[in-house]
Amino acid sequence: MLDRLSDTGLTVALRLAAPEEKPAGGAALDQIVIATGGAALLTAFLLVFGWGHRTGRITLLTRLAAFAQRGPGRGLPGWAALPSMVAFLSLITALLGMYWDISLHISHGRDEGPLANIAHYPILIGLFGIFTAGVLAVALPKGERPGPAAVRITRDWYAPAGGVLLAGAGFYALLGFPLDDVWHRIFGQDVTLWGPTHLMLIGGAGLSLVAMMILEREGRQAGPVAGDPAAAVAGTGAAGAAQPPAWARYVRRGMLAGGLLIGLSVFQAEYDFGVPQFRLVHQPLLIALAAGCALVAARLWVGRGGAIFAVVFYMLIRGGVSVVVGPVIGELWASVPLYFAEALCVELAALVLARRPIALGAVSGLLIGTAGFAAEFGWSQFAMRLPWTGDILAESVIMAVAGGVAGGLCGAMLAEGLEGRLPRPAVSRALFAAALVGVAAAVANGLVISVPTDQKAAVTLTDVQGGPAERTAHARVELAPGDAVRDPAWIAITGWQGQGLHVEPLIREREGVYRTSEPMPLHGDWKTLIRIHDGRTLAGVPIYLPADPAIGAKELTAPQSFTRDVQSEKKILQRELKSDVPGWLWLACSSVVLFCTLVLVIALGWGVSRVSRVIPAPAARTGDRQKVTA
Repeated sequence: MLDRLSDTGLTVALRLAAPEEKPAGGAALDQIVIATGGAALLTAFLLVFGWGHRTGRITLLTRLAAFAQRGPGRGLPGWAALPSMVAFLSLITALLGMYWDISLHISHGRDEGPLANIAHYPILIGLFGIFTAGVLAVALPKGERPGPAAVRITRDWYAPAGGVLLAGAGFYALLGFPLDDVWHRIFGQDVTLWGPTHLMLIGGAGLSLVAMMILEREGRQAGPVAGDPAAAVAGTGAAGAAQPPAWARYVRRGMLAGGLLIGLSVFQAEYDFGVPQFRLVHQPLLIALAAGCALVAARLWVGRGGAIFAVVFYMLIRGGVSVVVGPVIGELWASVPLYFAEALCVELAALVLARRPIALGAVSGLLIGTAGFAAEFGWSQFAMRLPWTGDILAESVIMAVAGGVAGGLCGAMLAEGLEGRLPRPAVSRALFAAALVGVAAAVANGLVISVPTDQKAAVTLTDVQGGPAERTAHARVELAPGDAVRDPAWIAITGWQGQGLHVEPLIREREGVYRTSEPMPLHGDWKTLIRIHDGRTLAGVPIYLPADPAIGAKELTAPQSFTRDVQSEKKILQRELKSDVPGWLWLACSSVVLFCTLVLVIALGWGVSRVSRVIPAPAARTGDRQKVTA
């Protein structure tokens, strides 16, 4: 992408800031200084504006909040309307940058540096925007307490709980950037989305939707103030004035639920591109977890058709990002899980169980893990580079049911908490803890892998074409022993980081013998290997690897015929990782990241509980549907 933009001043600046080689550890110090200085300057600018607003010396935020309250945030006070608008736009920007960045790493490999990757800029802008939205929500209310759930900052300064949590989620995500550089310096680059610091980036952004939902509920309780924008910013005045029509509230809440579905789905991105570095059973688990949480919450919080509306919004945004990154920018296409079958499961279950939200969450999760899994299984045969196979069927259904039920329970409690109808604390805490433990157990099960110690692969190249700079070939692969792989989740050729992506499932000729159907790349910066995933086995055989001076790795050539050991594919896919770092250090650092993540998740649960406890339910249920009022 940088080559296509070489005539722009931006690209020139990026290249001047980049070192000559792609580092395999931390970034160059000059880029760290520039990035840190820029972040400090923006933070100072934000704090000055907040201080100016609080002291009355700057009125810009008051005017912007009044505009948001009259327009996109109609029905909300300015302290909720403006941050919600900023956060939503920021999330879409970060989402675009994230998929663009993943595409660039898969097709081009490592960065020359953080400032040399153009996709990092929308990510940073988006994450800082989320943090900014939270700070705005905290700073905007003046002179009044913005609702009964507000958090006390000083003697006479109260901030909405949703704003505090939104700022915390944004800060947590932003913190992932400098920690990512530290992580690379200690352990080398982990070229996977599921690296601990990478999960901080996407987790903080994705979970910020829960904070936005809490902020929306607080704003709805406070209500707008007709004809008095300044009072609207402070949250004063009679609640209920200038209320928006019911369809506007339906759309806004449906968009938030759809945004939550998008946020929870980003953890699947490696599978979307077809280069997962973990077992395939994780993909059905993640899809069911996202569907259960977001779609059950949508049905209960938004109303009839809310789950379908959320999926439509998800497809518009998430599908639109794939189109922009793929055909428009010209990078890799990422497949999009459908979720429509899961939405229908939730809507059908709600016909019977709408008045019993916890039961609805559990039953919806069960349907998502079975009928929804079947629908996604069929969709994978057409839309995914690595389609689901019978090898994962039994285990994946169990994983999907676990994820669907856990997500459904969390979604039900989220919606009920926002409406002031959470079960008593002992029940809600037990259900929340059980859901977290269930998800953790399912993820841990998927992480248990094995690597064969006595298998080899004999590879014979055929139809070799091109010189050293453009060499391609077909291959015939014979595994020994021949019965080592019976019904694999995949046995495929993967070539990546050579200015493109090549993923091709091998064709089985007979037991233990496979062949390619397309020529594979064996030149330049391409890293080409055979990948084997059979049950808990996750292994690989390198075919061609380029020299990498940054890590002291020599070129691994692909002669006409050769025999190599079947080995851990992690050593091939993540060859930049350092091998001399003590295991206890990696475990300790990962535990710190996990602890911080649990703090964020529990804080969001606290926010939902606080809103439910102090803000009364807006209305009683009428038949199947809840009336949504201020």
